[in-house]
Amino acid sequence: MIDFHMHTLGSDGELLISELARRASVIGYRAIAITDHCDFSNVEELIKATLKVKPYIEKHYKITVLAGIEITHVPHEDIGKLTEIARSLGAQIVIVHGETVVEPVAKGTNRAAIEAGVDILAHPGLISKADVMLAARRGVALEITSRKGHSLTNGHVARLSIECGAKLVIDSDSHCISDLLTADMAKSVLLGASLTEAEAEMVINNNRELLKRIVK
Repeated sequence: MIDFHMHTLGSDGELLISELARRASVIGYRAIAITDHCDFSNVEELIKATLKVKPYIEKHYKITVLAGIEITHVPHEDIGKLTEIARSLGAQIVIVHGETVVEPVAKGTNRAAIEAGVDILAHPGLISKADVMLAARRGVALEITSRKGHSLTNGHVARLSIECGAKLVIDSDSHCISDLLTADMAKSVLLGASLTEAEAEMVINNNRELLKRIVK
């Protein structure tokens, strides 16, 4: 399992980075990205915290840890600027908290994230076809999520992405131990989004390919 969307005590998660990594390693995770919620106030400290503990974890727990952030409830006109700042601070992966139907995310956030060239647009809700087509052209991955609430629109995201040729990834958006995914559950989530077996395998492979691109 490779998971690019996970939270810790750095934002609204329940575990330290090291504990999350250890527990993920034990159940078979190959790599995780620490993507705590951020805005301009905490982006630097979040990235530094992960980069600080990353070598220790990778040495002792045999799991790859990526330093990342999830830009969350930031005005869409500032998403590009914050993406640039995060990358300059050493973020290996940048995701944006998309227009989920269960939170009051500002309209235009999906488009701004794609235009900013982030790595993943998380739980993009009832994303428009035009935005999915733009994501396909820009190489921005759209997330299929196992997170309660956010997952309500997985089918919509999957259908449009397959139709438009946009890249999909599967993530847990973990906040606590029970959110961690097994490989079998990840596949079930994908099939539950009405993807075929072949399409589900393609998404799982997209996670592998993204990891390879980040960890050269």
